[in-house]
Amino acid sequence: MLNKENRLFVACVLALVATSFGFILRALLLNTIGVDLNLTETQKGALSGAGLFPFALSIIFFSLIIDRIGYGTAMIFAWGGHVLSAIITITAHSYQQLYVGTLIFALANGTVEAVVNPVTTTLFSKNKTHRLNILHSGWAGGLVLGGLLAIAMSGFGWRAKIGLFLIPALIYGALMVGQKFPVQERVTAGVSYRDMLKEFGWASCFIVCWFIALAVNEVCKAFDINFLMVGREFLCAAIWAVVPTLAFAFYIKALGRPMFVFLLLIMTLSATTELGTDSWITDLLTPAMKTLGIQAGWVLVYTSAIMVVLRLSAGPLVHKLSPLGLLAVCSAICGAGLLWISNAGAVAGIIFLAATLYGVGKTFFWPTMLGLVSEQFPKGGALTLNAIGGMGMIAVGALGGPLLGTLQDVAWDKNLNQASPAIHQMVANPPETKYGMTYQPLDKAKIEKLPTADKATADDVIGKTSQSTIATFAILPAIMCACYIGLILYFKSKGGYKQIQISAPPT
Repeated sequence: MLNKENRLFVACVLALVATSFGFILRALLLNTIGVDLNLTETQKGALSGAGLFPFALSIIFFSLIIDRIGYGTAMIFAWGGHVLSAIITITAHSYQQLYVGTLIFALANGTVEAVVNPVTTTLFSKNKTHRLNILHSGWAGGLVLGGLLAIAMSGFGWRAKIGLFLIPALIYGALMVGQKFPVQERVTAGVSYRDMLKEFGWASCFIVCWFIALAVNEVCKAFDINFLMVGREFLCAAIWAVVPTLAFAFYIKALGRPMFVFLLLIMTLSATTELGTDSWITDLLTPAMKTLGIQAGWVLVYTSAIMVVLRLSAGPLVHKLSPLGLLAVCSAICGAGLLWISNAGAVAGIIFLAATLYGVGKTFFWPTMLGLVSEQFPKGGALTLNAIGGMGMIAVGALGGPLLGTLQDVAWDKNLNQASPAIHQMVANPPETKYGMTYQPLDKAKIEKLPTADKATADDVIGKTSQSTIATFAILPAIMCACYIGLILYFKSKGGYKQIQISAPPT
């Protein structure tokens, strides 16, 4: 029988299973939905982003108030959002409806993680990184289960497959009923709310608000509204971020911990490398895998299975290498895997060998970054712990996912125009501008109606372009590796990496 502590932990793991279950269903079905509703690559990129960045809004918001409203209240909000998002998506017949359903889904996901991360670090305060890796094996496990079910139901429509998400949502909702949640270690130790905010600091506030402004702009664009000036989104987002940052700075009068600010920036690279690629890899590899008669979704399922096994056995690796050593090694492995996948061509064995490197490399990014922050900034409580995860999601959703989709459209436009201007003229839509790039998105419906020879030419260009796009992200883990090595040297100069402990004040 499970004791109360482990029963709650299992419930937290299963809640993460539900979040990733929905994530992989959307990732695997993105191409199918795109064809059914005639979506552009930019729209598909925006949908990928909408499945990620609202996570940051809910995880940070609830981190600010969760110690006051209670973890149970937050979980009720999460469960309701998950069920509502599934219903909206199943009944969607337009891009806007899909966008709203995806938006609500991501908000619910963020709320789940706002609860399960601080609960885990409080339950297992002496072994945080290892337990966070076990917790987030639930994410990888959900990817495997959802992927296998979606592939097994190949004869069913995408709406029926999306409906599968209601199964794990109902299970974790039932398991959470009656659970008693612990008091977060920051509260138990008597660290004040303002001191928690000081750990975060106004520098972190500016970075998060800048990305939030970009995220809001993405939402507005889905409804043909420009929240930020076209062509100057980054500058305008920075201007919008100044006002809340000034108010925050006036209240706390603290820059924040410089290392935490640095880790926030690294997390944008880490999350984009993992989740940005996971959101697109099925779509990007579909042309190459279709040639082999293999569903591209198997690559994501395979790398997720690797993550489940390795995260469950993270303890010895963390002990031997330290969190920073593990992150540095994994960054190098992941970068090599991405480069290899992009150059693997249509050879199944090579694709899966390369995917093995990618799967091993990305395994420890997310939970070990959370563990690193929880071990070094315990006074930051739920805020610093969850802000690092929120930063990752908002970076992918507001910038990484949509940017990759736009880069796809730009590359397809350029390469097809070079290969056959005549075919390009027949299938290209009017010019659009995003992230300072002007391009003509290709119309999938028009490509499907091309004469056989012309369609084969277009498909060949699109297939080769899609796979080569994966190499674009290989630079990110290379930068991460350099950053982690720098932090390893910093801690070495201070006598080595050590976990910071806080305890309750004497009574």
